Amino acid sequence: MIVTVITGASDGIGAELARQLATVRRERAGLILAARSEEKLRAVADECTRLGAHVEWVMADVSVRADCDRLIAVAAQRFGRIDTLYNNAGLSAHALLREVPPDKLDWYEYLMRVNYWGTLWCTYAALPHLIASKGRIVGVSSHAGLFGVPGRTAYSGSKFAVAGMLEALRAEVKPLGVSVTVVYPGVVDTAIRLHGFNAQGQQAGVSGLREEGMMPVETCVRLMRKAVDARQRECVMTAKARFGRWMKLLAPGWVERKTMEAVKDDFRPQ
Repeated sequence: MIVTVITGASDGIGAELARQLATVRRERAGLILAARSEEKLRAVADECTRLGAHVEWVMADVSVRADCDRLIAVAAQRFGRIDTLYNNAGLSAHALLREVPPDKLDWYEYLMRVNYWGTLWCTYAALPHLIASKGRIVGVSSHAGLFGVPGRTAYSGSKFAVAGMLEALRAEVKPLGVSVTVVYPGVVDTAIRLHGFNAQGQQAGVSGLREEGMMPVETCVRLMRKAVDARQRECVMTAKARFGRWMKLLAPGWVERKTMEAVKDDFRPQ
């Protein structure tokens, strides 16, 4: 049995990943699904069970270290091993730093706790099990973890942090047979882009990014799975982003202009 832990599994990329793994591996799939929404999490778990997977679901908030520790403990107790950890749970945000009121700045810290600390805490707790299985660690970053996007100081900061931490960890665990894959999606057709924070720290209900050519979640997950199965170092999901990485070295001003063009007019700094 191949045992996979997925955070943020109640919706979007995490839920689709669980479904695809259950479909492909069926009775060989051991899935530990974690999220905060019990109703949605149960629904995804039930669907994966019907597809033939062996499923355990855990209510967990990755911004709380004790929840991360408990999640990994449940996975190890239920299946006796962990082969892959997908650090997928995350929050989005779009706000100009200068427009965040002083008494609302705490949501920047909370975003970092979810996106960065949640990844670190889950990875730390799972590391002994992944070393034992010579397993795989996956971190979901973003195009905003490659390029600083206007209005995304909180989100870009957290996703750069995820990428940097995992890049350093990769060098530490590679001699032990553990692979680390950092995934960089662009704009994906999931609800995370609508649930992100605005300057007041409230759910914005709208994305600040242009959505032309938005990637279907099924495609995003297939690309991610392929990279993880091949133990690739990273998965940059669009040709535009791959090109942009080279241009960032050669013409950083051009890249800044392009990141501005990715932001909707109403969300651009004036």
